[in-house]
Amino acid sequence: METGFSIALVIFSFLLGLLVLMHKGKGGGLSDMFGGGMQSSVGGSSVAERNLDRITIVVALIWFAHIVVLGLLMRS
Repeated sequence: METGFSIALVIFSFLLGLLVLMHKGKGGGLSDMFGGGMQSSVGGSSVAERNLDRITIVVALIWFAHIVVLGLLMRS
């Protein structure tokens, strides 16, 4: 059971990283340094950005829950 949660944690960690990188850069930070400050027409829809925000929050909550459950399993 512990191994299954560990594998799921790795998968959700990778997925969360990809989702965060898919977000549009707001400017003024590291995103400007790596070209995120340039305006592009890809992903410019506000509906798509809101849906991406929701998906990212759900995946982050699942990721956090996996960490808590894995910590409880390793404790006992």
